[in-house]
Amino acid sequence: MLSQSLPRLSASPPHVSSETLNPRIYAVCKLLRRTMGVSSLKVAWRKEPNLDAAIERDKHFRFCSRVVREVLNEPGHRIPLRYLDKRRHRLRLPFRAKTFISRFPNLLELYADRIKPISAPVPFLRPSPRLLSFLSQKSSLSSLLEPLALSKICKLLMISRHRTLPTQKLLAVKRDFALPDDFLVSLVPRYPHLLRLAGPDGDRLELLSWPEEYAKSAIELRAESEFRSTGINLRPNFSIRLPRGFYLRREMREWTRDWLEMRYISPYQDASSLHPASPEMEKRNVAVLHELLSLSVMRRMAVPSVGKFSDEYSFSNEFSNAFLRHPGIFYVSLKGGIKTAMLRAAYDEDGELVDRDPFLEIKDKFVEMMEEGRVEYLERIKARRETLQKDLELMAMKSAELCVGECQIGAGEDDRRQSDLGLVDGRVKQV
Repeated sequence: MLSQSLPRLSASPPHVSSETLNPRIYAVCKLLRRTMGVSSLKVAWRKEPNLDAAIERDKHFRFCSRVVREVLNEPGHRIPLRYLDKRRHRLRLPFRAKTFISRFPNLLELYADRIKPISAPVPFLRPSPRLLSFLSQKSSLSSLLEPLALSKICKLLMISRHRTLPTQKLLAVKRDFALPDDFLVSLVPRYPHLLRLAGPDGDRLELLSWPEEYAKSAIELRAESEFRSTGINLRPNFSIRLPRGFYLRREMREWTRDWLEMRYISPYQDASSLHPASPEMEKRNVAVLHELLSLSVMRRMAVPSVGKFSDEYSFSNEFSNAFLRHPGIFYVSLKGGIKTAMLRAAYDEDGELVDRDPFLEIKDKFVEMMEEGRVEYLERIKARRETLQKDLELMAMKSAELCVGECQIGAGEDDRRQSDLGLVDGRVKQV
């Protein structure tokens, strides 16, 4: 047997390079490396500030959008100010609602109204005219981008084992993929040949037919694009970009090299025949994770959100380790106290998103509106500080003038005293 003829052969000989081995032995080494347990592969995680900063830059957008959604979800799009204060912890709002209104003044506006007809008026919040204008623009853009939203829904269903997904799981990640809030009632019924709600309570979304035009992954589409532009027919494969100074152990480098040489397995192919612990299954799982991040708006997702689809996408309980095993494809950020998987190729070295989703135009308009209000707030604070500084300088000038006046009065009184003393002395001498 092979194991008997080569009793001391290891997957990565400690002192001999694989390239210098006998071709037969090299082939055996390659086979053993490919059959190594995937779970045994370890790669050290390293913090990357530029990619972490990409998440940090969205901090204001995230809590502003949460507050706006909270108001819009209320009946009549209005809510008492104190009710919003009570929901601060759930909304993860770092300051009081009134402070939020002052810092972002063009999102919501304050007005007085009654909670009950017989109660006294209290402060209420409602969308500002600027926000209402943005919502109108958002509706128009969403209508134009409806085909893209439909393709994302179909692709998510096509990747799953049984071409069906629980609606609750889709609703939980709808903002990651820029799906409309009401897509189950506004979008799905318009495409009865593709989609339908199934189950006793309509708790599952099913794919009725296989749209072949959607059955290509982002990696396959990129290979086709390169062929059209260069005329070179490259096989689809992952783009690897290790961070500067990143080091992989030799056995991991060799395993990764052999793994990349394997045939690319599309996430839209049937993977039921693959062994769960095989390198081929690892290749398919990484392809699915890559495709999910490619479909997301920001080319990143919280790892727990991805984990919601473990059953439907045939992920193991340790699926998240795949993000760490392939640092040239993914980066896992710990910013904000939650693991976020990022598609490395979608960001440049400065952490700026270069692979932009068309839905980002909606976000850009919201951020522009939000920043306009923040600039207005900062200018107002600056004007207050300048006014306060001028008032302090004026008070200092008046205080100085008052001191000078008092000193002059005191000097005059001293002169008079001296003069009076001189007169008294003269009279005493005469006597």
